[in-house]
Amino acid sequence: MNTKLSWFSQQQTLFLQGELDRETLRPLWQQRQTLLAGKTILDLSQLQRVDSSGLALLFHFLQQQGATLKITGISEQLGTLITLYNLSEFIDAAT
Repeated sequence: MNTKLSWFSQQQTLFLQGELDRETLRPLWQQRQTLLAGKTILDLSQLQRVDSSGLALLFHFLQQQGATLKITGISEQLGTLITLYNLSEFIDAAT
């Protein structure tokens, strides 16, 4: 059973909470333009789980926003996925 995905903004940071996977990411995808407008940080520290679909969404966010978006709060599990998919050059798993 998946935990719901939720998010909130504080200044220039968008915080994600819950699980980011193929079952929960659709609302985030549909609102991405509005949610990312003016954001420079995407904080993942409150996510319990991210699957490969969630990683693909995060990668898309980075491509869409360019160098203006920084991802923080990357868990060890997500860092492993980033490494397995050879995305370390695009997503800094050390943050």
